[in-house]
Amino acid sequence: MQEILEKLEARRQQARAGGGERRVAAQHEKGKLTARERIELLLDEGSFEEFDMFVEHRCTDFGMETQKLPGDGVVTGWGTVNGRVVYVFAKDFTVFGGSLSEAHARKITKIQDMALQNRAPIIGLFDAGGARIQEGVNALGGYGEVFQRNVLSSGVIPQISVIMGPCAGGDVYSPAMTDFIFMVRDTSYMFVTGPDVVKTVTNESVTAEELGGASVHTTKSSIADKAFANDVEALLQMRRLIDFLPASNTAELPELPSFDDPGRIDPSLETLVPANPNQPYDMKELILKLVDEGDFFEIQEAHARNIITGFARINGRTVGVVANQPMVLAGVLDSDAGRKAARFVRFCDCFNIPIVTLVDVPGFLPGTAQEYGGLIKHGAKLLFAYAEATVPKITVITRKAYGGAYVVMASKHLRGDVNYAWPTAEIAVMGSKGAAEIIYRAELGEPGKIQARIKDYEARFANPFVAAERGYLDEVIMPGTTRKRVARALNMLRHKQLQNPWKKHDNIPL
Repeated sequence: MQEILEKLEARRQQARAGGGERRVAAQHEKGKLTARERIELLLDEGSFEEFDMFVEHRCTDFGMETQKLPGDGVVTGWGTVNGRVVYVFAKDFTVFGGSLSEAHARKITKIQDMALQNRAPIIGLFDAGGARIQEGVNALGGYGEVFQRNVLSSGVIPQISVIMGPCAGGDVYSPAMTDFIFMVRDTSYMFVTGPDVVKTVTNESVTAEELGGASVHTTKSSIADKAFANDVEALLQMRRLIDFLPASNTAELPELPSFDDPGRIDPSLETLVPANPNQPYDMKELILKLVDEGDFFEIQEAHARNIITGFARINGRTVGVVANQPMVLAGVLDSDAGRKAARFVRFCDCFNIPIVTLVDVPGFLPGTAQEYGGLIKHGAKLLFAYAEATVPKITVITRKAYGGAYVVMASKHLRGDVNYAWPTAEIAVMGSKGAAEIIYRAELGEPGKIQARIKDYEARFANPFVAAERGYLDEVIMPGTTRKRVARALNMLRHKQLQNPWKKHDNIPL
């Protein structure tokens, strides 16, 4: 028996060694951790249970029958994050460059199936060079099996992808179908075709970082939701994110002990909105003063910065926050903001996370660039997302809520449950100057008269009371009481039940 146990331990040691000391050293020299080191950091200490440690590929072409390593380039299994079950797979770049083979894909799909059946989140750590060319269509078929499970799991369990090295070719499409993608600055990149292929086909000279680095995908393409300085920071932040998310679409929201009084009054908010309606202020100040202990996990903070999205807690329970940002483009809605916020709202609705919306929006961004770029359809994405959402929706209008943008931002007309406004709120079709100049166009040549008309319009509409008179607002509240009001509304809506008409699925304006 002792001999058998020694053989078992020897095989385990071989599997844990990955591609060997030289390749592990090369990984460390690049500032990257190995697959198993990453899993150890991500999961609670001692909680990881590895599956399929001894799996090897079956390819016999191109001399591959003599090149076999246990694990076949991916480490899979499950463990816990702060005591909650999480499934994980981590590509091992030290073994065949982490390339995907038929056996490699089967290891991943086994974990995907287990995560879906057991209703627990799955996290994929990517560091690989794409499909294993020697396996041809078998590798491509493996990708297809992974993709199919990504789709079936969508909206049922949280799926998180962390890009921690190269992610190219077929490898990019699995992360693209997950809920969140995170990257590591300077050591990770994503692209369908690499710089060499781009040079051959289009004659463009571009580096891997310029083509698909974290700086590109967190700002321009919006593919990635956030970038971190190194592997350690990325993995620790994933632990933090998991704490905000329910295990599945049928699980209860995580509820953590809170030492921040839900009834806390904050008098400093009384002076947040400037007297000058054209002067910006930082909406993040309101968010941090509204949520528990100022703890806010922002999503896509570097992209479409005119709108803010992220997770927080109020009275210990997770909420999704969507807020216009007056500091950037005056908080207008444009195509990028519409897409960013719509995706976030739909995620929250999938997983029964209440949505708190903070509104200061002067309208949609005008101009040919926006119209030619499909602003109508991209703006409709956010409208559609809010309108279909059945989770608790609480809205606070701090200042401007003009035109169609007022309707889109979780208004009462889109089944907002509780809609508040500060006394500084202005709810109207447009700003007073523009409205007066349209209504009284004939008087434009008389500056004195038109100024009087503008003041009349301001007095009539530049306030929250017309909307309140019609029941479109539930209450006009003092800014300092916002946390107390929102916390009480969330508690009141805790057992809300609302169902949309049956359908196979909707047809959101993609």
